[in-house]
Amino acid sequence: MNTRKGEKVKSNTSKSKSTTKKVGEKKKETAKKSNDFKFKSIIGKEPSTPKKNNEKGKKYIDNKKRAKTGDPMPNVNATDIRLNKYLSNAGICSRREADVLIQTGVVSVNDEIILELGYKVKPGDRVRYDGETINAETKRYVLLNKPKDFITTMDDPWGRKTVMSLVAKACKERVYPVGRLDRETTGLLLFTNDGDMSKKLTHPRHKCSKIYHVELNKPVKLEDVNRLLAGLELEDGKIVFDKAEYVKDNPREIGVELHSGKNRIVRRSFESMGYDVVKLDRVQFAGLTKKDLPRGHYRHLTEKEVAFLKMS
Repeated sequence: MNTRKGEKVKSNTSKSKSTTKKVGEKKKETAKKSNDFKFKSIIGKEPSTPKKNNEKGKKYIDNKKRAKTGDPMPNVNATDIRLNKYLSNAGICSRREADVLIQTGVVSVNDEIILELGYKVKPGDRVRYDGETINAETKRYVLLNKPKDFITTMDDPWGRKTVMSLVAKACKERVYPVGRLDRETTGLLLFTNDGDMSKKLTHPRHKCSKIYHVELNKPVKLEDVNRLLAGLELEDGKIVFDKAEYVKDNPREIGVELHSGKNRIVRRSFESMGYDVVKLDRVQFAGLTKKDLPRGHYRHLTEKEVAFLKMS
């Protein structure tokens, strides 16, 4: 009897050891997969195009659909604006500092001193601060998932399709593209009338991160992937990629991350190593992704996203 009990205990111990071993192997396998697919969360299937509604020709993400995902768009059709935000948009000061100015009685609307913090400025109102008239334009931030065959320019003398035609109805304010994508490149392109934000995102000192999904004409050698990380000497200087990895176990598809804003830098880098870029898609820009944004459509950034860009 004792012997059988001992055998039973022994067999249970061996079973638990084998179970522990299998769990450990599964964890290692899962960890390996996660390492192989670091770009998987942002490089994947293109979001499907929403069904057309009764309003023809509108290419934006509907506010109600955005609200369902917990990320509603700001109301771009709002006409009234809080006085402190008006002062902030004009570059006078921050909203908090504007509240102090309002309470001290140095701000007037239509020649009437305003002391109410929640006061809203209407279109056509004349706002004065310390005797000077203020003109404030609401800052807009529009994110476009650019399709192929559109050029990044305000207008084209040869009549080619421009990205401006895709965001023409985004807002009444005139917005400008932040940086550029060449005609054949698809993906994220930000538009804004916030000059300070645009300068920040394009200036090399701020190192704005960009992630691209690159498809090549032939398999990329591992040694060439390592060359991207070590640095390539191009005609305009050395370029070093922050990350470069195979995507979906396909050696012809590479995910790359870099901070450089040089013209056609990704295409030129691969061409210098003897590869032709078949497809190039920017899947992330300054932390913004293409989630829920089909090709050719745009959306307005949320206040949270704008705050993130200003802080980063």
